[in-house]
Amino acid sequence: MKKSIFLIIPIILSMLVSSMSCKKDKTDDNTTLGGDQSPMGNVGTTISSTSVQIAGVSNFNATVTALSNGISTYSGSATVANAALLNMLANVPEITIAGNVVSTTSFKFKNTTEGIQLLSGPTQGIWVDYNSSVGDTYPIGSTGKVRTVVSKSTTDDYYYGFYLIKVMQVEENTSFLKSTGINKITYWANHKFGLVGIQFSFTDGTSAQFPVYTSVTN
Repeated sequence: MKKSIFLIIPIILSMLVSSMSCKKDKTDDNTTLGGDQSPMGNVGTTISSTSVQIAGVSNFNATVTALSNGISTYSGSATVANAALLNMLANVPEITIAGNVVSTTSFKFKNTTEGIQLLSGPTQGIWVDYNSSVGDTYPIGSTGKVRTVVSKSTTDDYYYGFYLIKVMQVEENTSFLKSTGINKITYWANHKFGLVGIQFSFTDGTSAQFPVYTSVTN
């Protein structure tokens, strides 16, 4: 199992949601989302992934516990079945460990009808802007790196549960995370379903992909 998979918790929590309570015009600085508040950011919205263990992680779930000024706060947990990983997670300030269950309560996102933006941690910034074109980039915090839109479906070509849907694919340059064994993070998002998948690609050539399901849609 890859020790870097501990990032699944903050990143998936970071995934989806919070929202603007009023209409905001889209800007051109690639750091600010426009759009109306997404229902995905409302208190009570839940996020989950598969219950099947992937890279030692299973039973991920998160809930929006607060919404204030368009910013959603998430609480979430996952089951981690590896003692070495649990020991490493013990060094992450935002995470609490009870047995083999890890949890966090303080990650914040903005989720509007135009995209998703992470507002917590050193990698904060836009995850996806549905109005973007292939080649557009979003800054990753103060790292000097970017997330890049690498593709945008023109047909329903991505399997999501029982559906085929159109998606945007965004790749995150993670050279600043090499010590964790990750060399790339890939996000797939759809304007209706929000974030639908996330994949960690490791320096040894392997990867772990997680589906993402949200209880409401845009």
